Amino acid sequence: MRRVSLLEGSTLLLLIFVAVPLRHLAGLPIATRIMGPIHGLAFLLYVWMLMRAVSDGSWSRSEMAGLVIAAFIPFGAFVNERRLARREAALSTSP
Repeated sequence: MRRVSLLEGSTLLLLIFVAVPLRHLAGLPIATRIMGPIHGLAFLLYVWMLMRAVSDGSWSRSEMAGLVIAAFIPFGAFVNERRLARREAALSTSP
C-alpha cells in the first residue's frame, strides 16, 4: 500500500510539474497525453487498494476518506506514506 501511495503521488507530481509545463510552455501536448493516463492508472490502483483495505475491515471509512483526500493534493501521497508506515508498524507489533 505504501508503494502504491508513493507511485500515485510521484505520477501526480510528474504530471503537474513536468508534463503540464511542457505542454503549455514548450508546446508539447504529448507530455500530458502520456503522463495523464499513467497517473490515472496509478490513481485507480491506489483507490482499488484502499477499497480492499476497507473491505478487509482493517481501515475505517473515515481513515480511507482521509487517504483519498490527501491523494488529490500534491505531496499528499508522502503524508499518506508516513501514515501508512505508522499503521504498518502498529500492525506488526500487535499480537
